[in-house]
Amino acid sequence: MSKIISIHSFRGGTGKSNTTANLSALYAAMGKRVGVIDTDIQSPGIHVLYGLEEDDIKYSLNDYLWGKCEIEKTAVDVTDSLKKNSPSVNIPPGGQIFLIPSSIKVGEIARVLREGYDVGLLNDGFQNLVRGLNLDILLIDTHPGLNEETLLSIAISDALAIIMRPDQQDYQGTGVTVEVARKLDVPRMVLIVNKTPPSFNFNEVKASVQQTYNCEVGAVLPHSDEMMTLASSGVFVLRYPDHMITQSLKRVAQRLIED
Repeated sequence: MSKIISIHSFRGGTGKSNTTANLSALYAAMGKRVGVIDTDIQSPGIHVLYGLEEDDIKYSLNDYLWGKCEIEKTAVDVTDSLKKNSPSVNIPPGGQIFLIPSSIKVGEIARVLREGYDVGLLNDGFQNLVRGLNLDILLIDTHPGLNEETLLSIAISDALAIIMRPDQQDYQGTGVTVEVARKLDVPRMVLIVNKTPPSFNFNEVKASVQQTYNCEVGAVLPHSDEMMTLASSGVFVLRYPDHMITQSLKRVAQRLIED
């Protein structure tokens, strides 16, 4: 059975899109057909991690929401691009990643901010993607904070990964997100503490976060010089398959799809 997984954070800059791209690569390496949809329409960016340029995007999520095309036409198979950028990566037969990007054209972003769109179309779009592309997993890269489309994404998800940093603003905002997710009856919720300073005691951070939210912590990930050096020019788990961050995300990926 297909799984819909939302990746969310209350604030920007937590590493949400990087986490989404990493999870997509890990699932493809399991031989799964994965869709990744960028619903951060106001500030899209995940396409960069897959090596896509503006000219590579014929149709975007915006085109679907404005009735210009079916949502399946917006899907870009980025599997070969990832293999090209990471020659050592082993994605088995059957493993594929389809990205549904949001438009990066200034005029179209301005139109979204000015006119909005019918959020109800997103739900139909998610289901059509799963069926039309025969997906095993659909990952939703959400817009930070809580708005109508984010609530919809969370409400229809089989699992939710919430990305947070170990600072006070994130602690407060994450608390709001966790409570909302509980009210929406999300079947599985996992917290990921990202960009943790190496001076912190990771076990204490994990215990503190779990106690604060009464919620499973899937991983406490360190601030990484390798991640910073990569600078969104690729997918981390493919470039650094033996890194402890990769190993931690593998466990999170498995946890999110467990029945």
